[in-house]
Amino acid sequence: MVGVSRSPLTASRPVEPRRVLLSYCVVNTNGREHLMRCLDAIERTSPPGIESEVLVLDNASDDGSAAAVTARGGDTRLLPLERRTGKAENDSTLLRAAGGRYGLLLNEDAELCDGASAALVEALEADPVAGVAAAALLDPAGRPQPCAWRFPGVTTALAAVVLVHRRFTVQSGGAGTRRVDWAQSSAMLVRRAAAAEVGHLDPAFFVYSDETDFCKRLADRGWTTLLVPSARAVHHEQLSSDLRSARRRIVEFHRGRDRYLRKHHGATVAAAVRVLSAWPYLLRALAAAALPGHEPRRYLLHAARALRPWRGDGLREAADVYNLGIRSEPCTRVSTPVRSATSKKSRRA
Repeated sequence: MVGVSRSPLTASRPVEPRRVLLSYCVVNTNGREHLMRCLDAIERTSPPGIESEVLVLDNASDDGSAAAVTARGGDTRLLPLERRTGKAENDSTLLRAAGGRYGLLLNEDAELCDGASAALVEALEADPVAGVAAAALLDPAGRPQPCAWRFPGVTTALAAVVLVHRRFTVQSGGAGTRRVDWAQSSAMLVRRAAAAEVGHLDPAFFVYSDETDFCKRLADRGWTTLLVPSARAVHHEQLSSDLRSARRRIVEFHRGRDRYLRKHHGATVAAAVRVLSAWPYLLRALAAAALPGHEPRRYLLHAARALRPWRGDGLREAADVYNLGIRSEPCTRVSTPVRSATSKKSRRA
């Protein structure tokens, strides 16, 4: 019988799937310039010994963000949305789509500093019961920002009333990796198995308190949250100083906090915290009124929304209005590989 010759292609071994350890998960909403700097920082700081991938979820931006990611090149996976959705839902979408053991949640306005990714991965690898490891956040001038706190409740609200909030509630001071109650998700590494165990982030939180609720549910299942000061990220925090622009964020902030309290502590505790939380803002408003060049209206708005968080239109309503105005023809909803530098190996090829 004449033997059948095999081509090198058929004789070769099957290509093994890429084993990704770290998935960079970036959410972007109309932040094209920040997004490009975020992706540059990922490429610049990604550890050479860690296989990684980059996913960008574009939240129905209309500033050319998705096109900029495509034009940038590389193998970034672009997930463009047709309609705007909330931060918690977007982070969950990315964690589910990721292939790595760990998902590094990043806002588009966060820039990782050298060694940040490696330090976060090392922290989770060293602590098998840690579900989250968060980076220390810096403002653009390099000053530390508060980024970890105790869980909200009556005790933390009372601390704010007697003006010891920073000393009692803020947990982001000091050096050395340590456990905290919850941390800001602008640069937060998540163990994907832990996230899946608790059902990911709760989409009922459009934005604000979503990571608080996530860390609380992880804690309730025995997982811990770490703050890793050796991992640093610059957070540009695109917040307007104009009260009209800030109004929706203030509404959404207090709405999210009240939702968290009702969910985890019940209606009575939530009502007590609403009253307690309004008082420090009223004190700040009085102080601002007495000082030249200060504006008390922002603090008064905070006080009003702390008392009645269900009043007013927040960021969720702004997204609803935007979605109603989106053109009727559907966009192509796909996960688009764009060949971006996602690992040292691919960059050196």
